Formats: sequence, C-alpha cells, structure tokens
Amino acid sequence: MKLAEALLLRAENKNKIENLQHRILANIKVQEGEKPLENPQGLIDEAFGLNEQLCTLIKQINHCNSTTKLPTGQTLSEAIVERDMLMKKRNILSAVAAKTLEQNYRFTHTEVKMNVAVSVEDIQKQIDALSKQFRELDVQIQALNWTTDLP
Repeated sequence: MKLAEALLLRAENKNKIENLQHRILANIKVQEGEKPLENPQGLIDEAFGLNEQLCTLIKQINHCNSTTKLPTGQTLSEAIVERDMLMKKRNILSAVAAKTLEQNYRFTHTEVKMNVAVSVEDIQKQIDALSKQFRELDVQIQALNWTTDLP
C-alpha cells in the first residue's frame, strides 16, 4: 500500500469511528418496552476494532514519515511540520491584510481617525511568497506520498 492510500484510509477510519460514536449515542437509551434500532454493544465493539486498526495504521504512517526523505534530505515529518508552519504564518498575514481593508466610518470630525500601521503591499508580497513556498513543499510531499510504499 502506498503512503497516500494509507492516509486516505486513516481519514476514512476516523470518519467511520465518529459515525459509529453518533450511532452508539443515538441507540444507548430507548423508551421502556422498545428496542434500539441498532445494538449499542455491537457498535461499540465495531468502533473499538476500527480504533485498533487505526492505531496500527497511524504507527505505520508515522514510521514512514520519519524515515522517508525528500530530495533535500528533510524527512516527511519535518516537511509536514514546515508546511504547517508556512500555512500558519500565511493565515496570520491574511488576517492582518483583511483587517487593513476594514472601513472606518466617522460620523463627525471629532471622532478619531484610524491609520493603517503596516504596508499592505508588503504584507501581500509576504503572503504570496509564503503561498508559493507552501505550494512547492506540498507538491514534494504529495509526490512522495504517492510513490512511497508503507512498510
């Protein structure tokens, strides 16, 4: 199985477990004399089984991420952390840029006039640069995900 397939399976199992939890809670209490639509204990057993499979899969993914390297010599784990940090920086700057675009409405001349304390142009250039770095790194990560076999 390729790493990318394992990542898709991990997401699917997480969704299934969440769905099972909702089904368990929906069937845990019934009116006296009624039967639940589904057996809660059977659902719990199924959720626990899926959880065990998920645990094994996550261990395999983590091992693969920590041993597989990009052409730069950086491990997948390191690259994922770097990609996430690039996105966090981009999100911070995007929030700053959005705040600078807010209109300040003054109803009278006595109200305080607000000025932007940063260069919107510089902020946008930084956002563009971070977006490019993120995109380039993500392409490398995704390429490895589809070519690397899970141990």
